[in-house]
Amino acid sequence: MRKSLRHFTLIVMAMTVASILFAQQRSDTTRPVSPTRPTGPKPYKEIITDKAKTDDGLFKVHKLDDKYYFEIPDSLMGRDIMVVNRVTKSSINSPKGFGGYAGDQINESVIRFEKAPGNKIYLKSVSYSIMSKDSSQPMYQAVMNSNIQPISASFDIKAFSKDSTGEVIEMTDYLNSDNDIIAFASGGGTSTSVLIGKSSFQAGGLQADKSYISGIRSFPVNIEVSAIKTYSKTISPGFGGIPSSTGSQQNITLEINSSFVLLPAKTMTQRSYDSRIGYFSRSYTDYDLNPQGVENTTMITRWRLEPKDEDLQKYLNDELVEPKKPIIFYIDPATPKKWVPYLIQGINDWQVAFEKAGFKNAIIGKEAPVNDPEWSLQDSRYSAIVYKPSTVENAYGPIVTDPRSGEILESHVGWFHNVMKLIHDWYFVQAAAVDTAARKMQYDDELMGQLIRFVSSHEVGHTLGLQHNWGSSATVPVENLRNKAWVEANGHTPSIMDYARFNYVAQPGDNISEKGLFPRIGDYDKWAIEWGYRLFPQYKNAEEEKAYLNKWVIEKLKNQRLWFGRQGSPDDPRSQNEDLGDDAMKASGYGIKNLQYILPHLMEWTRQENKDYTNLNDIYGEITNQFSRYMGHVAKNIAGIYETPKMVEEAGAIYEFVPKAKQKEAVDFLNKQLFNTPVWLADNNIYNRIGGSPLITIGNIQESILNRLFSANTLSKLIQSEAAQENQAYTISELFSDLKKGIWSELTSKKKIDVYRRNLQKSYVNILANIIAPPKTSETTIIINFGGTARPQLNADKSDIKSMVRAHLTSLRNEIRSAIPSIPDEMSRYHLQDVVTRIDNALNPKD
Repeated sequence: MRKSLRHFTLIVMAMTVASILFAQQRSDTTRPVSPTRPTGPKPYKEIITDKAKTDDGLFKVHKLDDKYYFEIPDSLMGRDIMVVNRVTKSSINSPKGFGGYAGDQINESVIRFEKAPGNKIYLKSVSYSIMSKDSSQPMYQAVMNSNIQPISASFDIKAFSKDSTGEVIEMTDYLNSDNDIIAFASGGGTSTSVLIGKSSFQAGGLQADKSYISGIRSFPVNIEVSAIKTYSKTISPGFGGIPSSTGSQQNITLEINSSFVLLPAKTMTQRSYDSRIGYFSRSYTDYDLNPQGVENTTMITRWRLEPKDEDLQKYLNDELVEPKKPIIFYIDPATPKKWVPYLIQGINDWQVAFEKAGFKNAIIGKEAPVNDPEWSLQDSRYSAIVYKPSTVENAYGPIVTDPRSGEILESHVGWFHNVMKLIHDWYFVQAAAVDTAARKMQYDDELMGQLIRFVSSHEVGHTLGLQHNWGSSATVPVENLRNKAWVEANGHTPSIMDYARFNYVAQPGDNISEKGLFPRIGDYDKWAIEWGYRLFPQYKNAEEEKAYLNKWVIEKLKNQRLWFGRQGSPDDPRSQNEDLGDDAMKASGYGIKNLQYILPHLMEWTRQENKDYTNLNDIYGEITNQFSRYMGHVAKNIAGIYETPKMVEEAGAIYEFVPKAKQKEAVDFLNKQLFNTPVWLADNNIYNRIGGSPLITIGNIQESILNRLFSANTLSKLIQSEAAQENQAYTISELFSDLKKGIWSELTSKKKIDVYRRNLQKSYVNILANIIAPPKTSETTIIINFGGTARPQLNADKSDIKSMVRAHLTSLRNEIRSAIPSIPDEMSRYHLQDVVTRIDNALNPKD
């Protein structure tokens, strides 16, 4: 019975299957066949056939016809990989400004490959902005639950590796696409990298049909992907001679190299950031540091320098040892040969600083290998100085860092060809008064080479993790800069990371050589490298070594030459770029004397046979710029606030107002050197060859300084100083009174007011009038604070600012009215009558 029933059931099932197949067959004649669905991983040999070309390294990379496969071992699943993208060949259609060149870095990110359900591999974009490192604690899981890393791409597993310890995925379409990992970044750079965006290349959307992978190479710890990518480019009507009624569509084709770099399994020990030493840094929100709250952890960026295992005891005994892995910079093969030795010297100059940290041969400059197929400028294992054929007068030193530890992984210094014009012009206007070699438009190769060496050292300093130290030069007494023995022994600034180009204080009779004129690796640089790179293995982590480091810094900073002044400090006159010495008035006075010495010789020293007066125009412009810088150095003392970072173990104030006497001295200097017309700049022999007007040149500098002195920022700080210091403060009333003595002296002297002074006085009144009744505008003013602490400013309507300005203008108007009848010059009277009207309109505005 059971057997017959089972037999019957089988017959029914067979008939049902046949019926379904027949129905499907009939249906197939009336509708398209459904696409074949993925059938899951195939046997390895079906995907990676004998025709495949394989490159073994970090991953095995297989090329089969025009397809590329990554064979990722299970051991690397979940490992952090840094992806760095650079342009290796730029387009002829790309504009060339700061960016647009071969070597420009365009993206940087961290990724992981992870196994996923359904025989897939996910590529995740990894952020380390929030961290909890102790997986044994409940907080770790809470942080992980609220911070899942985003999935950027998904890949089908095509096959499992032969030994089943890895997976094969096809990467062709992904590597050839335009995405946030393998092409341009969608946002800005990190705190340590300089990322060049699409706009620098005028690149639009990717044109996939004109793009392709040109090659992939796999090395032990990295994979290098090279791709030709074509983007659309739209030129605006009227650009480049194109008729305004039409547009033009062109393409931008670039070669882009993408480096996949395996990050270390064991991260480098962090070193906590200290505001008293200038290092670049990376920060993250730390949920482990404070059990009763959340804190940010900030770590410095530095290379991983470690003694060889067999030399550790020697290192601890303060013997110099070689590191396991030195810092090596190669020189781009495209660099003109005659400059290569000087670039290398600039790199090697840092060795003396690393010796302070206990390492010899720690940093080495080398020429790029010749005919070595294993070496490439784009290979992320190598750092280099990259030469760019650019009109830009600049160089820069970015770094690629491990976001988990701050470890610097590599750097590609950007060296623009025209930086040589920049350093030529600096040296001319700052040193030609004392160095006869500087008095021409084309320097001897040795002099230019030494100038290149100094810039090379400065930029390499950035790649070692060092920020600008704009306060270093302020630790040097001005008179020491004229002392031949002292300045040649010590240098004119303790840091090459300062913007203190050359010794402009030295006078012609001081007989100071280039050794006392040029920047060099100084006391601060040696100290900064020692603090950042000296290892203390007795401490397990950054938190444990903090107390020791703090005591060390406090002791070291008893030497004032080791002081750090941060770039962009908004108020501290000691932290300025392009300045020298501990007294801006003295230093600027000497600088002006040198400019006055150079100017009468300018036509002779800029002359080149069979050329026009472009040289004269350029160098004269540099002289006026230098003079303007001197005025700015002095003006920052007015309402200045000294800022000296300290820990709680250190006595004394962090913020201190510049003494009243120093501020009055600064105003007196401006009255004498700037507002008393600097007629020495108005050389008609120069202007009748370059065109323009000294009236405009001088007037622009005067107005710029007046705007600074009468800014809401300056006046606000003067009021705050008065509130804090009372009788010891330099007040707004005193500032107005002191400036009036210099700018309006004709009211008491009854002298003729010349055209320069008439323009200055009108600017004075107009600026103050705009404080009372600001001009209507639809524009939005954006204040950018470069690294400085944004300080609240007093509102002009709610503070004494408008009251003081109104009272001052009222008093000034009365004095002018009284003086007009006694002024003998007719034009001077017309001018003063006009000024009275302007003040009336400001005090009593009409709709």
